[in-house]
Order: sequence, then C-alpha cells, then structure tokens
Amino acid sequence: MTQNFTGRTVIVTGAAHGFGRAIAAAFAGRGATVWACDVLAAELAETGRLIGPAGAVRAVDVTDRGAVQALVAEAEAASATGAVDVLVNNAGGVLGQVGRPIEEIGPEAWQGIFDVNLSGAFWCAQAVAPGMKRRGAGRIVNISSGAGLGVSLTGIQAYASAKAGQIGLTRQLAHELGAWGITVNNVAPGFVRSNPTTERQWEAMGEAGQARLMNAIALRRLGTVEDITNAVLFFASDAAGWISGQVLSVDGGK
Repeated sequence: MTQNFTGRTVIVTGAAHGFGRAIAAAFAGRGATVWACDVLAAELAETGRLIGPAGAVRAVDVTDRGAVQALVAEAEAASATGAVDVLVNNAGGVLGQVGRPIEEIGPEAWQGIFDVNLSGAFWCAQAVAPGMKRRGAGRIVNISSGAGLGVSLTGIQAYASAKAGQIGLTRQLAHELGAWGITVNNVAPGFVRSNPTTERQWEAMGEAGQARLMNAIALRRLGTVEDITNAVLFFASDAAGWISGQVLSVDGGK
C-alpha cells in the first residue's frame, strides 16, 4: 500500500526520541510537513535533522493548553489548507516513576502521569478540531499502551489508568467529530525498547523476566518503532477513511 502525505500538515507530540521521532521521520519521508514537539528541546535537534527543512521542531509541553494552542495556530498559518491534517498524540510516559504500593502514591505522582498522557492528548485534539472541522477532514491518532487494555508491566497505577482513559477519549471523540469527516483512532503498543525508560525497564526485568515476556508474545519477538509507526501511518492514510473509534493492539499477539 502506497502512503503519500504530500501537502499534508502533521503534528507529532513526544517526538524527541522513540516512537515520536520515528513517526515524525516517516511522515516527512512520505511528503508531509511535520511539526514535531517535545519538552526535551536538546533531543529534538536530531528529530529536526531527520524531518528536514520542510518541517519544524518546537519545545512544547502538551500539559500547557496555551502552548499547545500556539503550536497549532502556527502550524495552521503555515498550512496550505489552513488546518492540521494529522495529529499524532504520542507524548506520555511514566515521568521517571516506578511501581509502588498504592499506599505510597501521592497526589503529584498520580496527577502528573494523567496530565501528560491524558490531558495532553485532550488539549491537542481540542486545538486541532476547529481547523479540521472547517476543512471537513482530519486524522487524530492517539498512542496508548497495552497497559490501557490490561495491566501495566511496571505496576504504575496512574499509567494504566491514564492510558485506559485515553482509549475512552478516543472512542468519545470519534463519535463527536465523525460528522465532520474526522477519524480518531488509537494504537496500543506492546513492550518496545524504544527510549531510555524502556531500556531501564528491560534491564530491570533480568534474564528470567525477559524470557517470560518473550514467551508471552505469540511471535516470540519484541516490537520495533517501525511496527508502531506502520500502524500510525495506516490510520492516517486514505485507506483508513472508514475506520474510527478503534484500538489496534500492536503487540506481537497476546
């Protein structure tokens, strides 16, 4: 299936490394003008090199509604259609937290994970929706996790809950925005060694834990950033024009 995004404006959040960087580069390689953002400004430089001069990188905290709206306004002003064509809500993570008993979780630890994984996706979708409505088309792709469909391998309660909430948001927005030709879908990755956090998690499992994880995967291999990127590209493509409100588990089979 040929995927050509020439002339389309794409925003990818959490694009400093891992999934986000790979997704941004893949869209740019297929002709899109990519706006890549993250709070990790230094690491965005490499993403900027990959997406080339036709794209742009911006240091943006997706939990800051005003900053998100400013990014979207800038992208829309530069777009030939006056709208963002594709939004990929990839920003998220565990913010350096590790699994702890429920009795030890304070309000800041709980809320911080919700802010970046769920509220950030909401603010970004809210910002692009008016332009997509004016155009009568658009694609929103949220990146959740297998933790949102089951349990978190890390045992972090807020992460599993926020990702489950993001899946609920996906379904709700699909129904709200569908009348304007906007699709909203969700990719739920399995465990992928894609960034410093997942590398630390992999090492912490030890050989026995790593073997258990591999044996629980039908295809007996870990996923790659390309596996996740391919799912995002599909949802953003014309081939997925009548698909909305769906969650695609990209986890090697469970």
